Amino acid sequence: METGNYLDTLEKLFHYYKSLAEKAIQQIDDHQLHQKLHPDDNSIAIILQHLIGNMRSRFTDFFTSDGEKPWRDRESEFMDPALGKRQLLQEWESAWNTVFKAIDQAREKPLDAIVYIRNEGHTVLEAFQRQLAHYAYHTGQVVFLAKSLAGNHWKSLSIPKGQSEAFNSGKFSKDKSKSFFTDKM
Repeated sequence: METGNYLDTLEKLFHYYKSLAEKAIQQIDDHQLHQKLHPDDNSIAIILQHLIGNMRSRFTDFFTSDGEKPWRDRESEFMDPALGKRQLLQEWESAWNTVFKAIDQAREKPLDAIVYIRNEGHTVLEAFQRQLAHYAYHTGQVVFLAKSLAGNHWKSLSIPKGQSEAFNSGKFSKDKSKSFFTDKM
């Protein structure tokens, strides 16, 4: 696989999961952002705080330092942040910028170069795939929680129930084409 093509696809997928989480968060208020379904659960705010810490740690100096930075306090990421939605989303945006900067830097490096996470070597490809899976996992949690908290006010982020046939009919009524599934979102 060509490096540029893989990194383009990777970048689109990271943008996709970022967007899914943001669209879910738009459907809840500040109080719901911090609400838990069970006392031992994580709120959406906690999940975002964890992702922010992870992104900053993994992708700051991605090629030159271990992805688990000595300044990261992972345990504190699982305490409810005293931030409102606007502030938390500003931190979220900043952390994502770190991810996308690392992807841009990777365009000048071989995908089989070794980077470290907790002193374990990963190829650049493996490290990116590891984080993509991690972020997709937590994005699913955010969407599930937001949907549960929004209740009847929830607007589907994919094909709404009962509309699969109409959606597919629209897709199959067009000529075949080459595109990425997120291009029209």
